Amino acid sequence: MADLPQPVFSRSFGTGARQLLAVHCSLAHSGTWRGLEAALEGDVTLTAFDMLTHGRSPDWDGLGDFQDRNVQAGLTLLEKPVDLIGHSFGATVALRMAVQRPNLVRSLTLIEPVFFAAAMAEDPNALQDLEVENRPFLDALEAGDAALAARLFNRMWSSGAPRWPDLPEPTRAAMTRAIQIVPACDQAILTDPLGLLAPGGLKGLTMPTLLLRGSETKQIITSVNKGLCKRLPNTMSSVIEGAGHMVPISHSTDVADKLRELWKTCPDPSSSS
Repeated sequence: MADLPQPVFSRSFGTGARQLLAVHCSLAHSGTWRGLEAALEGDVTLTAFDMLTHGRSPDWDGLGDFQDRNVQAGLTLLEKPVDLIGHSFGATVALRMAVQRPNLVRSLTLIEPVFFAAAMAEDPNALQDLEVENRPFLDALEAGDAALAARLFNRMWSSGAPRWPDLPEPTRAAMTRAIQIVPACDQAILTDPLGLLAPGGLKGLTMPTLLLRGSETKQIITSVNKGLCKRLPNTMSSVIEGAGHMVPISHSTDVADKLRELWKTCPDPSSSS
């Protein structure tokens, strides 16, 4: 049944007092947060899970909506107040988790969220350039060439990352496995089926919220963050210079600094002496 969450693989890094829960981007896995935990220098325990069809988690069973299923899985790990962080599609999952359990989210950080509906709410033509850029990836996927589709998608979003031939074979295989579900994300990120962008749709998210992007990212991410910033009641927006879409991996120290600034507004009672 779609209302029962699929089990997912999760792991924790660090032993610090402040509890973080993180959701990775598409084609990645929970281990990509290891660098951020290290940059936070022992202050946190960071728990992350592999989304369905990623990492060590099982393939999505095809029931319900893909974003819904990952939200359900993530909520099984949200048992006490945490700082919730998400990157790219994982940021859209984290946003949904916060909407459902705001009392358990001490702070919310959305890094490069691909909630494109927020950009289109400001400008109906916001998606035009991305649709053109997406076409070769979609053509490869429709032709049944998953490896080529993964390579093209990775090229689109992983500015500054190693080229496809330079990636280890297990990494390429994992990306090829996960690429199949990218189109299944479209309804949630393009159409706002739950009405989160409607007046008052995000009013319950009163926790301190950070919208973070790289200065070298795609223009549509800038528009997404502007649209969300208008609707989130307690938010700040920040940019990391020189970074692209993969900013939590490529610029983990800078991201850690931004998180520390955010957390000054919401101290963790359990970490005080």
